[in-house]
Amino acid sequence: MPQLLHELILESAGRWPGSRALACQDASLDYEALAQRTAAAAGAFLALGLGRGERVAIYLEKRLETVVAAFGAARAGGAFVPVNPLLKPEQVAYILADCNVRILVTSAERLELLAEALGACPDLRAVLTVDAAGERPAAAFTVAAWETSLAGAGEPRPHRVIDTDMTAILYTSGSTGKPKGVVLSHRNMVAGAASVARYLENRPEDRVLSALPLSFDAGFSQLTTAFHAGASVVLINYLLPRDVVVAVDRYRVTGLTAVPPLWIQLAQLKWPEKAQASLRYIANTGGRMPRATLDLLRAALPRTLVYLMYGLTESFRSTYLPPAELDRRPDSIGKAIPNAEVMVVREDGTPCDPGEPGELVHRGALVSLGYWNDPEKTAERFRPAPGQPEGLTMPEIAVWSGDTVKRDEEGYLYFISRRDEMIKTSGYRVSPTEVEEVIYETKLAGEAAALGIPHPVLGQAIVVVATPRPGSDLDVEALLAQCRVRLPAFMVPARVIAREGSLPRNPNGKIDRKHLAQEFQGLFEPPMNADERR
Repeated sequence: MPQLLHELILESAGRWPGSRALACQDASLDYEALAQRTAAAAGAFLALGLGRGERVAIYLEKRLETVVAAFGAARAGGAFVPVNPLLKPEQVAYILADCNVRILVTSAERLELLAEALGACPDLRAVLTVDAAGERPAAAFTVAAWETSLAGAGEPRPHRVIDTDMTAILYTSGSTGKPKGVVLSHRNMVAGAASVARYLENRPEDRVLSALPLSFDAGFSQLTTAFHAGASVVLINYLLPRDVVVAVDRYRVTGLTAVPPLWIQLAQLKWPEKAQASLRYIANTGGRMPRATLDLLRAALPRTLVYLMYGLTESFRSTYLPPAELDRRPDSIGKAIPNAEVMVVREDGTPCDPGEPGELVHRGALVSLGYWNDPEKTAERFRPAPGQPEGLTMPEIAVWSGDTVKRDEEGYLYFISRRDEMIKTSGYRVSPTEVEEVIYETKLAGEAAALGIPHPVLGQAIVVVATPRPGSDLDVEALLAQCRVRLPAFMVPARVIAREGSLPRNPNGKIDRKHLAQEFQGLFEPPMNADERR
């Protein structure tokens, strides 16, 4: 049984050496070759002086080298930091400086864009470029070619680490303030891989499509769960949702996980027969799947199992709904995944009754090591688990999610809202997802985001930003009329704003509510008179 992250690859290489592990466009690696490449990468990092637990950042699109670098850093006894390739130089430099990155793996083109910002990264000692840039000195670090460094590396002599040691830092999207680095141990990632692979019933013949960013916990888990099972991962950098469908068809993909905004777009596309036949399961993460979207997907993929999941970076994955329960409770996020306990508690930590909203608290092997270099935020989110025996002198730490959920009489959980996204209007607390669910049910809009915007009378007014469905215009008045029929008066949007194209996304592909809310902050402010303008 693997205990360290890179051992997922080594064990599969021992059992299925010639089976394909990774594919990206026309390139691929089998498990034996992937194991050899991660060993070479580990040797290269160690030759550059990487110390135990020191960080290797990877700022690349999805490609074979991205995966090799991450697992190579873990194999060396360091920790990898996957940086979302959509981030701008200043954002990248913030991450590199925040966690004291020693080695950066990137491309020559990206390095040129980063050059000025890297002056703020005093701990950086070496940069490896994957596209054969020539070796040259830089102000405070050396620059070398990736392939040359791997070819010249000897047999790695990794630092000794155990399963509770740090192996990765995943940065949140940073929609509020600076991004936080979630510190993950080998145990977190291996236990998570085993748990998710178990309930998804992953197997060696599976072909998993990696559509989510590898800097996103659910995106990286496509690698770990597949490698745990000896399955194959197909890496894709898609531009349009249709590219995802094409990749499922081309590679005969059997498993696909995505966030709701992408599923909303995929549900409106036609799926070829081959894609329908190969796709054994689909899963959601990063938010609640709208019922209307779920119905469209089930109609388009009638032979495909659907897993509704919930998780957060601080604990990897928390709950899932078995496909057999989908017809009975399509709005549920299920129960705790294997090897985890999920509780619903009041503010004082006592358990909520069935139907009573409370905070979701997760305990178990998947609870991360906290936030890098941020004891204050760590103390807010990582606190003793409720219900422990009084005699414990070292209480177990759990993740207090900040998400409001409720459970039914049979223990199934239902997501209500993130605590900081609840809309407070006319004395009521309104979940934005509840409003959005009704918007999607009307089938009049493509995407929708419900926001709470400051209002002088209501406290906050509900504003919905929506896009039209493909090939049609958005009829705002018709949409508002449907909302008045389907929602109580206090939940009816005060304004629906039409937006062409897709709604803005954060780097993990979720709709960026904070960005939208900032855009409309002054929407209900009274106009200034002449004296005020002066």
